[in-house]
Amino acid sequence: MEKVISADGTAIAYDKLGAGPAVVLVCGGSVDRMSNAPLASLLAEKYTVYNYDRRGRGDSGDGEVYEIEREFEDLDAIFAVAGGSAHLYGTSSGAALAALATAAGRPVNRLALWEPPYIVEGTRERPPANTADIYREFVAAGRRDKAAEYFMAEVVGLPAEFVAMAKESPWWPAQEAIAHTLAYDATIMGDYSVPVEALAAIAVPTQVLTGGASDDWMKAGNEVVVQALSDGSHRILPGQQHNVDAGVLAPALKEFFA
Repeated sequence: MEKVISADGTAIAYDKLGAGPAVVLVCGGSVDRMSNAPLASLLAEKYTVYNYDRRGRGDSGDGEVYEIEREFEDLDAIFAVAGGSAHLYGTSSGAALAALATAAGRPVNRLALWEPPYIVEGTRERPPANTADIYREFVAAGRRDKAAEYFMAEVVGLPAEFVAMAKESPWWPAQEAIAHTLAYDATIMGDYSVPVEALAAIAVPTQVLTGGASDDWMKAGNEVVVQALSDGSHRILPGQQHNVDAGVLAPALKEFFA
């Protein structure tokens, strides 16, 4: 593990693996860089992979006030140690972050997005517009457990039985530890509608990857994302759901980044 200092002084932790063209991995919500570790190892067979902890989680520090631009600056710091530019991969809300950062002019060569969870009207109910505030209120009240519960049950839409099981699992304390960052991802997602104008501003080849067994609302949202891109493509990975198998995803990314 290494660290680099972002523009606001926050230390951003990352693992560097492999050799070859640079690839930066962006994790999604409620997880840290370890969620991308299996993918990083597979991509390292062909690329130099920078797998970093987004601010507020894992081994990275955090700022006093969250703004999306601070996460853009964190990516700037990673791109700098990667040689100035890189291919960029993001998963879930991390895919939304990667897309917005690229639209804002970050030095991305090729952009790959795994299931950015944008919601097309009529396909499922969107989370409340004040979701970020809901998370902040739970955390401020010392109820990180409630923030994590709310994310799983109300935002992701997991069954109550799964949430109850999760709370008894050995990994639940890790969910509580980064519960404050759920507000960060909610801020990135906004009202969960597809940010058509931002996506249209992306000037690099972009591939959206979707699981063939994922929910219909996810597939519909991903299709609209592809349509908004000026240089976009769509790849379906048969049999995969949102928690994609790194062994299936890695070959697709290697092909796209080649």
